[in-house]
Amino acid sequence: MPDHSLAPLLPLGGATPRRDTFAGLTITENPDVAIASVACRMGRDADLAKAAAALFGAALPGPGQMAAKGDWALFWTGPGQWMATAPFATHEDISRIVKAGLGDAASVTEQTDAWVRFDIDGARAPDMFERLCILDTRRMAAGSANRTMIEHLGAFVLCHRAGEAFSVLGPRSAAASLHHALVAAATSAI
Repeated sequence: MPDHSLAPLLPLGGATPRRDTFAGLTITENPDVAIASVACRMGRDADLAKAAAALFGAALPGPGQMAAKGDWALFWTGPGQWMATAPFATHEDISRIVKAGLGDAASVTEQTDAWVRFDIDGARAPDMFERLCILDTRRMAAGSANRTMIEHLGAFVLCHRAGEAFSVLGPRSAAASLHHALVAAATSAI
């Protein structure tokens, strides 16, 4: 007889998102994010720009930038490459949605289960980040997106509100290590 009692686990292994609160800082595991990578096909830059503007309601962001409109957020990951994110609840099949909107101007790959996202909120966030990576988050403007190393892990840091609200995206397979690094830096920043 089949076992129908299986339940999905979040990146940190729980059934509900983990939330850690410190003086002036909160770290929250955010599983409600669907992610797809977008890569421009050779010679299709103009076609992709036009299709992306129609689909996402915003132009593709340049280096070190992100753009958000409605449910969609995009950030630059390299020349001709971006990540597109949207709420998982409404965009569970994000790669199909993005591919349908961009057509053959881009290659699209499902990335949702490859990444973990932690949202960092609070005035002490820059204190935490200066213990984690080389980014000067005190100078990051809202709408900035940068690649960095946190501990031994490649990660993206997105700035939503200057000096206060950030997201960190790292490899899901190392969610516990990334979380540990964030918590350790937050604890030492107090």
